[in-house]
Amino acid sequence: MGVRKFTERKLVVASHNQGKVREIGDLLRPFGLEVVSAGDLNLDEPEETETTFVGNAKLKALAAATASGLPALADDSGLAVTALNGDPGLYSARWAGPERDFNLAMEKVEKALQEKSATSAQDRHAQFVCALCLAWPDQHTECFEGRVDGTLIWPPRGDKGFGYDPMFVMKGHDITFGEMAPAKKHEISHRAVAFNQLVDACFQE
Repeated sequence: MGVRKFTERKLVVASHNQGKVREIGDLLRPFGLEVVSAGDLNLDEPEETETTFVGNAKLKALAAATASGLPALADDSGLAVTALNGDPGLYSARWAGPERDFNLAMEKVEKALQEKSATSAQDRHAQFVCALCLAWPDQHTECFEGRVDGTLIWPPRGDKGFGYDPMFVMKGHDITFGEMAPAKKHEISHRAVAFNQLVDACFQE
């Protein structure tokens, strides 16, 4: 039983986060798919009750595929800070509060790091993690995970990304994801790593 190939022409991005929908839409553009978001279809957001990024991505993708009758792609991603024992991790969006205020979330991360006296680059190590899950209405799923390492800076810089991007400098780079041109970020980010695995497995002949 090999990996299932994606042959449909329409796909639901199982997210209400416009930044994430836009980024995944950009990655999918070369495949000529019609992409709609869960928000466009007024689909409910399922409660994220799993304990891993892959588990939550699978839960969201299956919920959207079942509700829409279309294949769905879900992402569960977050910032895992080494000095904070992997927090905010699965709860990265929740740290932003009900208003999804990521300036507030970044301040919380910085405050927590200062409380740990985390000053060196090593102390401020973090990973961005992205799990992608593609689900079909018959409940079949294919899941992939990507990670990139980096250092957290303060104050945040740049307004091109979303979420925690303005405080994350990827290893080997000197600008934040928030300062990076979207096309460049799409080539190297945690989402790109997971997406390339997905494409190689499910979209390539």
